[in-house]
Amino acid sequence: MNRRNLLKIGGTVVAASILGSETVLGSQDFEGNPDRLGMLTDTTRCIGCRRCEAACNKANNLPDAKTSFEDTSVFEEKRKPYVADVQSYTVVNRFEGEDGKPVYRKIQCMHCDEPACVTACPVAALTKSKEGPVVWNEKVCIGCRYCITACPFYVPAFEYSSAFEPKIQKCFLCNQRIKDGLIPACAEACPVEAIQFGKRKDLMKMAKQRIWGEPDKYIDHVYGETEAGGTGWLYISKLPFEKMGFPENIGTTSFPKLTKDFLGMVNLTLVTWPALLGGFYMATHKKPHEEHGQENKKENEKKPEEDIKHE
Repeated sequence: MNRRNLLKIGGTVVAASILGSETVLGSQDFEGNPDRLGMLTDTTRCIGCRRCEAACNKANNLPDAKTSFEDTSVFEEKRKPYVADVQSYTVVNRFEGEDGKPVYRKIQCMHCDEPACVTACPVAALTKSKEGPVVWNEKVCIGCRYCITACPFYVPAFEYSSAFEPKIQKCFLCNQRIKDGLIPACAEACPVEAIQFGKRKDLMKMAKQRIWGEPDKYIDHVYGETEAGGTGWLYISKLPFEKMGFPENIGTTSFPKLTKDFLGMVNLTLVTWPALLGGFYMATHKKPHEEHGQENKKENEKKPEEDIKHE
């Protein structure tokens, strides 16, 4: 970001704060791209092989897992993505079904339609892309960690283990792979097609067709259809979602909508200083040839595929 853009951000925030605008930092309703992409996890198909975890680590150049991906002893504990001993953007946990058989739940960023993390970020380091993924710009992030406290699903994590360049860690829906015309690594690696990738509206249709087609196999609910205003990652299951650790008290209103009035009353200083200080940080940490590299990157970008790729 150059100094001109810094002044734009600062000026916008100051003006919006003074006027009580509803457009401050994403607090305005997000209607969304009707063709945005998403994922569907069918927990009745997942066999807990953890190949999605391995594929995620490999695709995102994450460190090797401290516990082998073939080691099922990890299921003895309930894990969270990207903590000190789980350096992955996703984890699979095991639960006991009502028939005594194991049920597995994959956990990662839900890629909310109206993400609370995006609203909470004072410097727009987190953004909801038109294609669907919630992405993060490390060149903009100031490490305030507001996104961590804002997420209703407790997903983003801070890389405390990195002393010099800690990062916000979470699933980015393989955003770069999508741009390159590939499908997310976890969906590609799943041997039983428990993970589907495609347009969210098509995935919703698929989920409901499965539920209506086999009502004894699934509970009549698609988790993520309305939770927190709707999410890009959807789940269907036979085991009630609350028994698999899904947050059940988050309602159907997006968090940005819930906090919109509050943000309009936030003290000007609390809103503007983080943005301005973050802008100064970005302006002073600009790398040589950055603009040239960005231009090359744009030329290599490709449009995401439009149809469901893994069914």
